[in-house]
Amino acid sequence: MSKKLIIAAIATLAFSAAAQAQNLQTFWDFGRDHPTTTFEMFKADKFGDTFWFIDHDYVTAAQRKELGVASAYNGTYFEIERGINFWQDSALKDLSAHIEYDGSSWGAGIFCFGAKYFLHNADFSNTLSLYLMYDHHIGVGSAEIPIKFSWVWGMNDLFGLKGLTFKGFGDFWGNDTPWGKFSLLTEPQLWMNLGSLFDNHLDIGTEIELSYNFAGHEGFMCNPCAGLRWTF
Repeated sequence: MSKKLIIAAIATLAFSAAAQAQNLQTFWDFGRDHPTTTFEMFKADKFGDTFWFIDHDYVTAAQRKELGVASAYNGTYFEIERGINFWQDSALKDLSAHIEYDGSSWGAGIFCFGAKYFLHNADFSNTLSLYLMYDHHIGVGSAEIPIKFSWVWGMNDLFGLKGLTFKGFGDFWGNDTPWGKFSLLTEPQLWMNLGSLFDNHLDIGTEIELSYNFAGHEGFMCNPCAGLRWTF
């Protein structure tokens, strides 16, 4: 493990502990043939909610040799989001102001400003959040149409199977690429809790990354992943 990777992991874990982090995910990306780790946290409070995640990408020994690099660390992407809602006891309780920053070790940065609408069933086992935002690009990247629409969902005990969770997100945003003015990314995940076999903090599952005009690739791409998740 490289020095940069160790520092990044320690910093992330320290921030996770201070902020009451929610889970750690480790995936093998079959489309790109490398591992990825994701640290993720969500916390609600009387003023709104906070969500952040950080992805670390790595390369295998064979890929390091092919690329001519010594480090297994291959870059970081992160998002930090804040929902602002001082009116949680009013008729508009499900509507929040929203601000986020999306950044990476590759130099791109985007501030997003907008609104979030939250939908749920009676016991909050199924949820859906809808976002509409204005994007302000910093550094690398640009958008002639600086609008972003996002959706985040969660479904617990899917099909009546206890411990089976279907969750994920989708983004559709203005993005000046050689192939068009918009990009799409969605990552549905399916997790099964292994509490009956090992520990109720551990899940096994899959993520399917579906994208269009994203990450330097023209058109549609599908990258399946398999992974483990530990919930704190």
